[in-house]
Amino acid sequence: MGSEGPSRRPFCLHCDKPARTCLCSRFQSPPLDNLIGVTILQHSLEKKHPLNSTRVAKLGLRNLDVVPVTDVNFHAQLFVRPLERGLDCREEPEAEESSDFSAAPMSDLGQEVAYHDNNVNCGCSAAHSSNLHNPSKIPDAHPPLTFHKQNSFSSLSGSERLDFDRHGDYSIDADDVVTITSAQCTVTCSGSDIKMIVERSAKPKIDWILETPIGRAAISNGFVVKKMQRKELQPTKEFQDFIEFEILVPPGTALLFPSDKAISTKAVEFEVKHLVVLDGTWAKAKRIYHENPWLQLLPHLKLDLGEDSLYGEVRHQPKAGCLSTIESIVCALKELGGDMEGLDNLLDVFGSMIGDQRERS
Repeated sequence: MGSEGPSRRPFCLHCDKPARTCLCSRFQSPPLDNLIGVTILQHSLEKKHPLNSTRVAKLGLRNLDVVPVTDVNFHAQLFVRPLERGLDCREEPEAEESSDFSAAPMSDLGQEVAYHDNNVNCGCSAAHSSNLHNPSKIPDAHPPLTFHKQNSFSSLSGSERLDFDRHGDYSIDADDVVTITSAQCTVTCSGSDIKMIVERSAKPKIDWILETPIGRAAISNGFVVKKMQRKELQPTKEFQDFIEFEILVPPGTALLFPSDKAISTKAVEFEVKHLVVLDGTWAKAKRIYHENPWLQLLPHLKLDLGEDSLYGEVRHQPKAGCLSTIESIVCALKELGGDMEGLDNLLDVFGSMIGDQRERS
């Protein structure tokens, strides 16, 4: 009679840490009601990392959601549809026939895609929030937007016309539908939505969309973005498409990412109501950014690098001053006017998690 193998050590179901190093009791208060909402796009390989700091953010901030993101290994399709102007994110839409865009997405197993339970501020009111991922909570954005003729694509003045030569081949049809094809990416803008087809390792530049009526509407009104991925099934080698996420991006959303066009959080002259943060190694974060070009539609913010990360020697950082995800979120909230009592405790919890790792080393 063979002996049984060693039993798996117990883990906490809330913080995903071993029971002996559970983080839950280290928080001094219930989750904080942060006025500036946070959405974390987390690379799929980062979730299980023992030192990933997003677990601290999930436990410590109520107005936060985590969206899993994977690399584009074949190609992805992204659909961006602006919300109607003046739409109140607090109101649930009336039931109506589903469409290809707004229907509840199904996973490749035939089940509804798993959505997170955390409530997320839609930028309308701190007292009312809705789930970013639950399609039943996403306001209907399917009807085409109406633009005045003087704002149409064909009537832009010479100073407003786009420099298409910088972006690739383009075509404009009679209905002002614009398609631009460049290396590894095709973008189509119509009067109602934006469609992007992105190939593996693409690095498109789509800032030109901000000069179009549909791009301006997306930033002004907020938008819904839906991403479909393609994967290869084993062992058949057949391809299958699946919905990776569907997110409501409220007006006043900014991206915390140190791109060339990012401005300091200390120099922001507009009200930031929501933050999108990328979670992964520096290489993975950059890939998330490039393979999700809708992020380029958002204002970009960066932190002024100062103190070194609490990671220290425990986890390598690309350069001095780079911070973990939770450190970046806390610093950004403080500098953008979302400071509140209890934020420093989140850093204390993160620091204690790093201390646990040092003791094991």
